[in-house]
Amino acid sequence: MSGGVDSSVAAALLVRQGYEVVGAFMRQWSDTRDLTGVCAWKQDRRDALRVAAKLGIPLITLNFEKEYKQWVLSYMFAEYRKGRTPNPDVLCNKFIKFGVWLKSAKKLGYDKLATGHYASLREEIKNQKSKIKKIHLLEAKDKNKDQTYFLHQLTQAQLKAVLFPLGGYAKREVRALARKFDLPTADKEESMGICFVGEVPMKEFLAQKIKPKKGKVVLTSGESLGEHDGLSFYTIGQRHTNIRLKIKDFRFKHDGRPLYVVGKNMKKNELMVGFENDPLLYKKAITVSALNWVAGKPKLPLKCKVRLRHRQPLQGVQIYEKNGKIIAEFQ
Repeated sequence: MSGGVDSSVAAALLVRQGYEVVGAFMRQWSDTRDLTGVCAWKQDRRDALRVAAKLGIPLITLNFEKEYKQWVLSYMFAEYRKGRTPNPDVLCNKFIKFGVWLKSAKKLGYDKLATGHYASLREEIKNQKSKIKKIHLLEAKDKNKDQTYFLHQLTQAQLKAVLFPLGGYAKREVRALARKFDLPTADKEESMGICFVGEVPMKEFLAQKIKPKKGKVVLTSGESLGEHDGLSFYTIGQRHTNIRLKIKDFRFKHDGRPLYVVGKNMKKNELMVGFENDPLLYKKAITVSALNWVAGKPKLPLKCKVRLRHRQPLQGVQIYEKNGKIIAEFQ
């Protein structure tokens, strides 16, 4: 129970369904001398305690700051230094929420770990004789809130011990239930930002551990435009209105068309940018690593749909294997 409306309603629904429910507030983050965020964990814990009291259930507090620093923050900074853009929420779910949280729940004697994620699960009996079950991870009813993008690294062992009570509800319905149940968090605002760290600008957060290293910004045509603050702070596909490039008279020279980051030259410390129709902004095929087939590897080649970032429309692809690598070719 994070102190937010989603986990509050998830707990309330389980209580009403007859489960023996114990709330758990997990501490992952608090400011240190060398790294600060904006996480109000004390207030969040107070909100979780208020909800637990309303539901008549106990609330335990567990501390996983050490594990969060090791599995999420350290990896995140290492990837950004290499010029890549990791997703801390995916790491957090894999290693923390459904990793050390789940292990602790089992160690304490609980059967299931329930969360307020918007996702659904479906069981499939693989063998009628042995009754071995396979778990499918499915989109939530609310496609705008669906969080399966952040859950794609979960394993069968993890999913078999998990409950997602909100999978069949839209966000507006969850809010309505919170008010119906008279929960203290019914009107609490959404929390966004880095998983557990809070709503701190990513560049500002990264700059605490990654020193700025200025370099050239160049068009794909080779024209030099200005300078960047460090390749770690930019993301492939990012628009120039968000990356604050220091370009003089750019709008005058190029009619104000937005720029997009199309590449990074780590050796030369150059940021390559182009316009929306630049061929380098698009890819016909990508190589996929660290792949997790949630319900088992299918027969390849496979025609399916993929999502490259949260809330982006699904893209049609054909997945095939070549020289031991998995390739996704866009239709």
